[in-house]
Amino acid sequence: MCRYYDPAVTEQCIEDDAEEVREKANSNFCDYFKPGFDRFDPAPVAAEGRAKNTLDALFGDADSDADEPGGPDAAGDAEDLFR
Repeated sequence: MCRYYDPAVTEQCIEDDAEEVREKANSNFCDYFKPGFDRFDPAPVAAEGRAKNTLDALFGDADSDADEPGGPDAAGDAEDLFR
């Protein structure tokens, strides 16, 4: 959400003197960070939510332990599948 962020640039920052941030998921510090209040785009977040809801509707809730491979009913489910 920095005003200097640009995914089209090699190090994703248009400030030439800024150090490259390699671990974006971890905490980091940049002397050049300036909030870009117009940078947040809610469309990808909404699209991700819709995709997850669609997958849950197709395959069920992935958070359930019984639905995981190797869960308590895995052998019975496999046998039912091949009957």
